Amino acid sequence: MRLSSAHRLATQLGGVLPRSVAALRAEDWNPLSVRGIRQVSEVALDELVVTGMTLMSSPPKMDRPVEEYAAVAAELAALGVAGVHRDPEPLQVKVIRPVRAGVLSYERMSYDHHPRLVSPLADGHDGPAGAEVVLFRHDDGPRPWLVWVHGAGQGGMSDILVARVGRIHRELGFNVALPVQPGHGPRRDRWPAYPGTDPVANVAGMVRAVSEVRAVIGWIEPDSSGIAVSGLSLGSAVAALVAGLDARVDAVALYTPILGLNGMIARHLHRWGSTADIVSAAMGSDIVSDLTSVIDPLALDPLPPADRRLIVGAWHDQMAYRQCALAMHERWGGELYWHDGGHVGHLFSGAVQARTEQFLRALAQTP
Repeated sequence: MRLSSAHRLATQLGGVLPRSVAALRAEDWNPLSVRGIRQVSEVALDELVVTGMTLMSSPPKMDRPVEEYAAVAAELAALGVAGVHRDPEPLQVKVIRPVRAGVLSYERMSYDHHPRLVSPLADGHDGPAGAEVVLFRHDDGPRPWLVWVHGAGQGGMSDILVARVGRIHRELGFNVALPVQPGHGPRRDRWPAYPGTDPVANVAGMVRAVSEVRAVIGWIEPDSSGIAVSGLSLGSAVAALVAGLDARVDAVALYTPILGLNGMIARHLHRWGSTADIVSAAMGSDIVSDLTSVIDPLALDPLPPADRRLIVGAWHDQMAYRQCALAMHERWGGELYWHDGGHVGHLFSGAVQARTEQFLRALAQTP
């Protein structure tokens, strides 16, 4: 790491606690209470994680001026969300491999997937790619299924713990599928890379992720008594789009949702200082916003009924921000459940876990 990069990282890490305190001072926050200490710890954890994820990646750059994306943005806008997201081909399994990891027994399924991207996205981004999904299945059926879509930087074994898959599988009786998004987990070093600071690649990556999840849904449907799709952070946008495109989805839950992937990335690039000013401005521009509109969860009505929609927001979220959860709830209705801490902290909340289980039990008990 160059000295300038090391200095930037040290400076940003040194500002984690001051930024966390500043974020809470405008709220009803008591720093001397147990709750207040937990809140500042969770906000600091958000700041620490997003700072690390931002600055430990390559310095931001764009391959072309933002004006050159205008034509692609116009073509995508003309197609609209429904025109960009094509129905996937049936999933063709390559191999299903049993895995034992301590007390856990599950399967890892590999398959090739070709999303057949529309022409404005195809150049450099279309084509078949190896995909993976982790499966927790019971021997009998049909059973309710949960399809759980992870967040940025995930896609590994930690997802099983984060989603509390063992309990959902054993105690609630669900089968569970955990698709690995492009560019994550065991796919981290494979084509296509996702997400990054190429706005077209980001849109193409999310369209691919949506297509892969829908292919998985098609594969599990014959053995299902109901299908719920959940998404965390980056995965929330995938889950929301799937719920608006695929009538096979019976219930949908979004956790600390994001809106506007490219704009969200732009909001965190300030940690690079003036180095990222040009990229940040481009990623947050109107042209890129228009381009990103075809992966906007707000553009679709969710197909599951209102009582089968759950949004979990974190009031002090420093990664996706509470405004996204508020906007999703205003558009979707359903239930909005607040965790009174941070983005990462909600993963460890017993109250969030209890609300999730209540939501899933309602699907499992449906005749």
